[in-house]
Amino acid sequence: QVQLVESGGGLVQAGDSLRLSCAASGRTFSTYAVGWFRQAPGKERDFVAVISRGDGSTLHADSVKGRFTISRDNAKNTVYLQMNSLKPEDTAVYYCAASTAHLPTIRTLYNYWGQGTQVTVSS
Repeated sequence: QVQLVESGGGLVQAGDSLRLSCAASGRTFSTYAVGWFRQAPGKERDFVAVISRGDGSTLHADSVKGRFTISRDNAKNTVYLQMNSLKPEDTAVYYCAASTAHLPTIRTLYNYWGQGTQVTVSS
């Protein structure tokens, strides 16, 4: 079993940067792909980015490509989401999740979820 805890959210202005962290418990963390999703009020939980368990391959949603970067440090059992050039439409609760699939972009392929961290971007 894997437990995930997100941190690093906050209130920033448009154009600012934030780095979210997803800290995991469990010695098998490196065997999971880890993704980030976000959910704005009244909307679905959408895929943001995912990093593979093996070679560090990544996928990013088109809406964040070029601005957000996912990375992982298996020695620290942590996955990061570096968010640059933030926009008001990035405002949402951000969740990290772990999956046994390779590079899943579908929410239902994830086995474990964190509790989320709020990111608010003012204009």
